[in-house]
Amino acid sequence: EVMGSAEGGSFAELALTQPDKLVPKPANLTFEQAAAVPISGTTALRAVRDEGKVRPGQTVLVIGAAGGVGSLAVQIAKAFGASVTGVCSTSKMDLVQSIGTDDVIDYTREDFTDGARRWDVIIDTAGRRPLSRLRRALAPKGTLVIVGGDGGGHWTGGFFRGVLRAPLVSLFVGQRLRGLNSKVKQEDLVALKELIEAGKIEPVIDSTFPLVDAPEAVRHLEEGHARGKIVITV
Repeated sequence: EVMGSAEGGSFAELALTQPDKLVPKPANLTFEQAAAVPISGTTALRAVRDEGKVRPGQTVLVIGAAGGVGSLAVQIAKAFGASVTGVCSTSKMDLVQSIGTDDVIDYTREDFTDGARRWDVIIDTAGRRPLSRLRRALAPKGTLVIVGGDGGGHWTGGFFRGVLRAPLVSLFVGQRLRGLNSKVKQEDLVALKELIEAGKIEPVIDSTFPLVDAPEAVRHLEEGHARGKIVITV
């Protein structure tokens, strides 16, 4: 029983991958939960630990906190000792509260980029706001991490431009602005496995679809209603 990732996708009965993309499946996860961890989990881990460099006592804002990456980023930041605020829509506030946030902001009712509050680290998994607005919510010496996809291949338009632009802007301002396109690495899977087995994090599953209904699962994701990860079962 293993947990890992297959480059090129795994909507199939059989998938080919490399040994360094796998770790033993945590005993306290179902196969459906384990399937939700590798890509979203490694992305969240790198955003919090490597790019955000989150430390105990810091304040962290996670935009898109109800998504696959965002929900794990919230839990990882909490495991690292941070005070975490999650941003989501009204219908997802209960979920974001349930995963351990210290505060939840409903972006349909509150503009968290107006400068009234500032955070040490902002992790943006949603990509709907320009850098200029996000910087208003960031502490003067804070860190902004704009999260892209696995290798960047599925991210286009303004969000992908933000991932590329952030490090360039960072050269001229006091704030650290980072773009992240994550890849699955075994050492990160090991770290996630340890956090899972310690009860620090747990993937959030929105729904499962059989392989034959994969197109419906993709439509559900594109509609933006998912709370956590959508999993394809074989």
